[in-house]
Amino acid sequence: MSKLPLLLLVGPTAVGKTEIAIQLAERLNGEIVSADSRLFYRGMDIGTAKPTREEQARAPHHLIDVANPDETWSLAQFQHAAREAIADIHARGKLPFLVGGTGQYVRAVTEGWSPPEVKPDERLRAELEKMKDEKGKEWLYEKLKSLDSEAAEKIDLRNVRRTIRALEVILTTGRKFSNQRGQGESPYRLVTIGLTRPREELYARVDARIESMFEAGLAEEVRGLLAKYSADLPSMSGIGYRETVGVVKGWKTEEQAKVEVRRATRVFVRRQANWFKESDASIRWFRVGRATVEEISEFVQKSIGF
Repeated sequence: MSKLPLLLLVGPTAVGKTEIAIQLAERLNGEIVSADSRLFYRGMDIGTAKPTREEQARAPHHLIDVANPDETWSLAQFQHAAREAIADIHARGKLPFLVGGTGQYVRAVTEGWSPPEVKPDERLRAELEKMKDEKGKEWLYEKLKSLDSEAAEKIDLRNVRRTIRALEVILTTGRKFSNQRGQGESPYRLVTIGLTRPREELYARVDARIESMFEAGLAEEVRGLLAKYSADLPSMSGIGYRETVGVVKGWKTEEQAKVEVRRATRVFVRRQANWFKESDASIRWFRVGRATVEEISEFVQKSIGF
């Protein structure tokens, strides 16, 4: 039985994935499955650059606003939901697009990952949390780096929840976390499109996006979230939110927060490049602004065969 097609659209934050994905979906009778873990959460719209209602009306979107900020979606949970959405899109005769910048979520769907089956150990987690409180998240991250440098490379130092989970798996099993992602053959006929821009141009777009987020009311969005949820939730640790919590609580100015968000986003852009490299022959890269949507669409049609 021949595999069904899946269009994967990747690229760094602010490169223009949302608009190009929508234009391609309009041309190719497609529907979009989000692989951006920040878009799961209801009420977190401005700081995530979530597609607007108007944008979502142009092409159906899946796995956006599927959880409250105090709920945690595991990698396995996302993998199952994404594959269900892709199967449903295929069943209706449409082309599924998997779009996003969260590398491990993309790979879990497209490469048949089996996330480590290690049950949570609350006692070990509590001990690791205690070490974090006593020695700092940097110490915890360095501990992970010493035990599994490959896993550490894929995890943001600020993402304490993922750092602790990786350490939990390593200490429970005695094996590297990075070696425990069971990987099989992709269940899809994958066509991967990468979007790129010159780094300075990308950074300028990042800076403009950050300014527009604060102008659109990011501080008010965070204030509303803090009225319902704890600032310590994993969802509130995302770039833009953790910095703006300090503004709402009066610890820093809005300008200080913008500087921190710009710095963190640049680090994130470089980390994204570790997941999807321009040297990867399986990815067809297009420079946004130079290549047209028509060109990308033609390449997809030829690759899929329709």
